[in-house]
Amino acid sequence: MIKSNQRILNMCLILLDGAICACSMAAAYWLRFLGYQGTGYLALTVYLQMLVIILPFYALLYRGLGLHDSFRYRGFLTEASKLIQANILGLVFVQMLAFLAKEVNLSRRVLFLFFVLNTLAGGAMRYLLRRLLRRMRADGRNQKHFLIVGWNEMAEEFCTKLIANKALGCYVDGYLGNREPCQKLSFLPREGRIQDLEKYLACHTPDEVVLCLDYEQYPQLQHLLEICEKYGVKSSLLPLYAQYLPSRIHIEEIEGIPLMDLRHIPLDGAMNRVLKRATDIAISLTALVALSPFLLVVALLVKLTSPGPVFYSQERVGLNRRPFLMYKFRSMRVDDSGRDKTAWSTKTDDRRTPIGAFLRKLSIDELPQLYNVLRGDMSIVGPRPELPFFVERFKEEVPMYMLKHLVRPGITGWAQVQGWRGDTSITQRIKCDLYYIENWSFLFDIKIILMTAFCMFNHSERLLPQGEEGEDEAEGGTKP
Repeated sequence: MIKSNQRILNMCLILLDGAICACSMAAAYWLRFLGYQGTGYLALTVYLQMLVIILPFYALLYRGLGLHDSFRYRGFLTEASKLIQANILGLVFVQMLAFLAKEVNLSRRVLFLFFVLNTLAGGAMRYLLRRLLRRMRADGRNQKHFLIVGWNEMAEEFCTKLIANKALGCYVDGYLGNREPCQKLSFLPREGRIQDLEKYLACHTPDEVVLCLDYEQYPQLQHLLEICEKYGVKSSLLPLYAQYLPSRIHIEEIEGIPLMDLRHIPLDGAMNRVLKRATDIAISLTALVALSPFLLVVALLVKLTSPGPVFYSQERVGLNRRPFLMYKFRSMRVDDSGRDKTAWSTKTDDRRTPIGAFLRKLSIDELPQLYNVLRGDMSIVGPRPELPFFVERFKEEVPMYMLKHLVRPGITGWAQVQGWRGDTSITQRIKCDLYYIENWSFLFDIKIILMTAFCMFNHSERLLPQGEEGEDEAEGGTKP
């Protein structure tokens, strides 16, 4: 049933994409030439005739980039990113088509407006369609049915998350295995043993079979896959070591042998690194210039209200575990005891100055880190950097903690906008940091920046991107 629904949805997407493409071209022409009194421009019919060639190309392009595949488990940012890529390639194709046809009167402004409108309208359509489908799935329609073969800890976690997120539209029909599920999953029907898979598929038609085998059961894997293929049922493997795998698995091939990269990082790519660094420089430089009068006022307030330096510097651990000095406006009285290297402050710390408490409440004390970004020590978005003392401690206590140093630390990050800041679980923070590292994209950075700005303007204590409580110790630093 789910396959039939997906085919219908794909056909609807193709038709909607085509309609949006045609309407975007007409709207772009109208915006460009509305009230235009000049001569020498082509009629609208010429642009619409181009669609005879453009529409089939766009359909193939969208299909090639997976825009007509199911996005049930993937976020809107992933879909939007692919849509932008497709429309950029489409714009290049249209420009090449005009060049080959030697059509010199074709308006480049119309083509640019077409790109913008097609992207925005296509994104809006897909967002609304996604919301509609999620609503339908939450109401019990358009369900995807799973059969779990084998039962272990990963199977329990998998089923718990599928059942908890109703918007995914996933229904677990039951499981085959020898173990009993935990109490909260005791309602799942046990349909027999693993060996009963063929008997079950002969009478039932689940959309997907998920194999959750223990190590000693792996010799049965080939036989179970053959049974699924025999009955034409899609099969997936949920390995016991899934907790060690990244959210996006990257497979490389060496002489025909697949090799799984357990830590594939998008920012390892040269173009991605250049894009992120260029964005950091542009944002930090623009912000420092635009905010310079405000920063000067804050510096004067810090200097006039408390003896000591204006700026506070503290050693942090950054990219590739290299130490660097992170700068902030001083918000506490000067303390040379060295406590700032090994002790965490609290919200009631009496070392805070009156102006310092205000600066930290609104995260204004973090603004000098724009200088760190410009220097290359930090990024606008990334995992928050930590003190060397706590890095040495957490690397022994928290699994995969050191992986956060594979990218530049940030002023704000995914963990911070999700509420994992201050006196919260370091384990949950690391999970958010690793998710960001493994799923980085330009649009993901923009989303985090917008979420940070929204929370700052709404004075959200939970989501403000100021530093963790462990990074604002008694400050006896020096000027940068």
